[in-house]
Amino acid sequence: MKDEQQLLDKQQQKAGVSRRNFLKTVTGTAAGIGISQMFNPALVKALEKALETHPVIWIQGQGCTGCSVSLLNTAEPSIADVLLKVISLQFHPTVMASEGATALENMYKIAEAYKGKFSLAIEGAIPTAADGKYCIVGELHHKEITMVDVVKDLGAKAGSVLSIGTCAAYGGIPAAEGNVTGATGVMDFFKANGIKTPTVNLPGCPPHPDWIVGSIAHLLTKGVPELDENGRPVVFYGENIHDNCPRLEEYDAGELSGKLSDAKGCRMDLGCKGPDTYADCYKRKWNSSMNWCVDNAVCIGCVEPGFPDASSPFYEPA
Repeated sequence: MKDEQQLLDKQQQKAGVSRRNFLKTVTGTAAGIGISQMFNPALVKALEKALETHPVIWIQGQGCTGCSVSLLNTAEPSIADVLLKVISLQFHPTVMASEGATALENMYKIAEAYKGKFSLAIEGAIPTAADGKYCIVGELHHKEITMVDVVKDLGAKAGSVLSIGTCAAYGGIPAAEGNVTGATGVMDFFKANGIKTPTVNLPGCPPHPDWIVGSIAHLLTKGVPELDENGRPVVFYGENIHDNCPRLEEYDAGELSGKLSDAKGCRMDLGCKGPDTYADCYKRKWNSSMNWCVDNAVCIGCVEPGFPDASSPFYEPA
């Protein structure tokens, strides 16, 4: 058994993704990060087997590409290893070299070959007004292909769907008051079009790269994770920001900040939406665990349905 384990480790290292490195990514560097229970010691081996039958197709609608940028900020293992060896990403408009009809033809080919097995990652909202003409993702056989067309087709064929970011999950900024595009999130779009594919929401503006990579790894190895009432993985979105804020003791003591530059004090009076927000940002942090929103400003509730309208104005008390 020991020899087999050593051989497996060597194979993984040769492939560029060691078990230690990958688990460091999905469990975090701090103890109690909260997701280690999802993965067993044979995770990478299971992933390698899953990659043969479980590609990922990533499509983009109404958004700023910030979710893709967040994914590209995955630190360890390298993003190249994540995209090619952990996720088996077969289509992504931003990072792939192919484009135009060739890229679209390959996308549809993969979707058909792995029908009912592949995961579809959707970034950005889906504009439904004007027959979807507000978002043309490409042209094939002299016909414009809209985001509506792609989501209807691939959404029905996928084995699972990941709504990456708040725009894809709930409509987000494109669906805010005043929009004319009929922007909507994936789950609402699926309900309106009778699509029943299992869907996981990964909201955030943008979502943390660990939430994306960890959720895809879970789909590959164990299927759809436990979800909350808003379709989010409980393991990432099960904790209240305010209840875990490092400034909680100051709140309990009645110490409130008067301005953002105050070193101490709860920022409730400055508009912090932590009491109504559920995510593990406080312990996962961003930019290689350097900081998070409350270190610099306030929580604006970007992972919650209704963002941004429900949490606006950002810097005024709820």
